[in-house]
This record gives sequence, C-alpha cells and structure tokens, in this order.
Amino acid sequence: MERPKKKLDNVIRFPTENVPKFGFERVKTRRQAVSEMEREGQLSLFAGPGGQVVPLQTAIGAFDEALLLDERGDRRAAEAYRKAIREGDCTADAYCNLGVMHTRRGRTEEAFECFTRALKYDPRHFESHYNVGNLYFESGELRPARLHYEVAAELDPEFPNVYFNLGIVTAMSEEFQVALEALTRYKELAPADEGCKADELLAGLQRSISNQF
Repeated sequence: MERPKKKLDNVIRFPTENVPKFGFERVKTRRQAVSEMEREGQLSLFAGPGGQVVPLQTAIGAFDEALLLDERGDRRAAEAYRKAIREGDCTADAYCNLGVMHTRRGRTEEAFECFTRALKYDPRHFESHYNVGNLYFESGELRPARLHYEVAAELDPEFPNVYFNLGIVTAMSEEFQVALEALTRYKELAPADEGCKADELLAGLQRSISNQF
C-alpha cells in the first residue's frame, strides 16, 4: 500500500543535519563613534563644527586592536574583545565578534550569551540578529531562527546571505512561497558566481508550489 504523499515529497529534500547555509557574520569595521561615557551624556571636550563629537585618538582603540588580532587568527583577540567591552569601546560589536569566536570553538552557550548581550546593548544590531538566527537554525528551532533572520533583513536589506538562510528555514517549514521569494531575493543581491547556489533550490520550490494546485 502506498503511503500518502506529504508536501515535502514534491520538493528537494532538506536534510535535518548539515543543512547548507551561510555561517556566522562578525563586525568587520568600527561603526560606533560615540564612547560609552558620551552615551551617558558626558560629551567629549573635543567637538567639531556644528557640535559634532570628534574623539581625539592618539592610539588604536581596544576594539580596533581586537579586530586586527581576530583577522590574523590570533587567540589573543578574545581577551582584546573583553577589554573593549570593559572600556565601553564598540560594546555590542565586541560582544558579537566574541560570540563568533565562541562558535568557532563549538561553545554554543557562550556564543548565544554574547549575541544576546550585544542585542541588549543594541537591539538593532544586525550581525547579532543574524548570528542568533544561525544558532537557532543549527539547533533545529526554525521559528525563532526565521524571526531573527527577518529582523536582520529589515536592518540590512542588501545583505544576500540572510535571504539564503531565510529561504532554507522557510522551505524546511514547508512555507514554499516565502522560501521562493527569499531565495529569489538572494539571487538578485548575490554575485552571479554565488547566486547559482540557489538555482536547484528554486527549481524544487517552483515544482512544489505548482504541485500544490
């Protein structure tokens, strides 16, 4: 006796393990120009035209130092990020990048704590939303993964990788039309040599949507 067909019988199989997706994203450049003290209302003594705060930098900042070490694969980067956090130098960014370092070592709980701390400091921190989405994705919790990917897409609508991962998550949840739109957006944004990664998935999703009617 033939078993009844399910929706996923008509689509490319999405494995429960080793799902192809884009990995974690760290902050690559300094974006926070205002120090922790200035966030609390203590303005710098050095101001430019129009009252714009222009910090006087005579040496590399703690976050920049950590970023350089991280880019070189130096293990001292972790302590340098902690130093940046203690000094209030790009705190959310430092927490995020420290979390990415934890993911490389398989320290999921520590990574999740770092990303959530980054979001407590800056609820609109793009990389942290994207990375938390990846952690949920890897643990099989598709609904919160989707929510964080969608927030990340709102914060940076030009970042292609988030649409690819969102497409995979929604396809696994059998939300084929949403997945199709996300993967189509990925192809629009990604370089041509990378966008082809979505071709097979898109073809399968289109077949699945057609077979639903």
